[in-house]
Amino acid sequence: MPFDRNAFHRKAVDTPSHEDVAAMRSLLVETLENAGQEPEVDEVGNVVATRDTGSDGPHLVLNTHLDTVPPHVPYGRDGDVVRGRGACDAKGPLAAFIDAFVSASLAKGRVTLAVSPDEETSQFGGQHLAESLSPDGVIVGEPTGLDVCIAARVSFGGHITIEGESAHASEPESGQNPIAAVGAVVEALARFDEERGPAVHEVLGAPVLTPTRIEGGQRLNQIPAECTVSFDRRSVPPETSDEFFTALQQYLDEELPAEYEVVVEPAYPDSPEPEAFVTDRDAPLVQTLAKQSGGEIRAFGAATEASYFAPQAPTVVFGPGVLADNDGPVAHSGREYVRRSEIRAAAGVVRETIESVLG
Repeated sequence: MPFDRNAFHRKAVDTPSHEDVAAMRSLLVETLENAGQEPEVDEVGNVVATRDTGSDGPHLVLNTHLDTVPPHVPYGRDGDVVRGRGACDAKGPLAAFIDAFVSASLAKGRVTLAVSPDEETSQFGGQHLAESLSPDGVIVGEPTGLDVCIAARVSFGGHITIEGESAHASEPESGQNPIAAVGAVVEALARFDEERGPAVHEVLGAPVLTPTRIEGGQRLNQIPAECTVSFDRRSVPPETSDEFFTALQQYLDEELPAEYEVVVEPAYPDSPEPEAFVTDRDAPLVQTLAKQSGGEIRAFGAATEASYFAPQAPTVVFGPGVLADNDGPVAHSGREYVRRSEIRAAAGVVRETIESVLG
């Protein structure tokens, strides 16, 4: 059965995958089987399908993801514009990649479509794929506006627990209120990169450290025993996650008033720890994609699973849609959208790239 790109995209956006990807995974498997492929679901929930010519040649991997961020936003369409959760991140790239995967003409090597279940959260799927596929080149599907993105900062989160001493709110001096130190912690975070962070990277720019959540206390008449400031970190080389957490702990110990103790911990201690990546802009895969798309070669603005593949092979991020436009955020927002014409264009670019590499 021929693959209908627009019909699949509509079904995909209509299928919620912000809490559980099971229905979306079933849709993908069924779609690939109907297109004559033999997809498999591996032990961590990735959907993997390979077209192998049986002849020596490169192994090209197309990777994107099934999951979306909450909340679900229903499908809607106005002419060329499709709206809804996942429209561009990343069900638009997925539709384009399936189209290219099933329709490209191959003469040598093999091409694999590898779709992970947890890119927006733990990223165990991407890590497993990178360890098991042995690619010679990887295209990661994300909304890049058809630009060819050769680098991205890595993302990880953490918690800063400010320790205090619980007391009755009517006698605050009898305890140690950790909430009083929140301002000093936030101010220290704002200074950290200038004083201790890595230098501005020539491709990725400056690192970013952003406080994103404050938690503490239960009863209004009670000083809490602790308070937590959580943060998001966008790191650039040569900083590693281990180096960052050690440096931030030391910095806060030095910068905060002596009466406060803080503990800095990773938000997801059991998750993989990718690093920021940069691919050589002169790599053949980069130049081929850029020639076919006419897009700019640049860095990507968000973290992706490309970080797991980049140490093994030239890796680029490419796809239809944008993270943000002149009116504000697009991906991860309530107004998420993508243009059908851009999905079609992305499918053509990826197909032509596959055929250039494996033709």
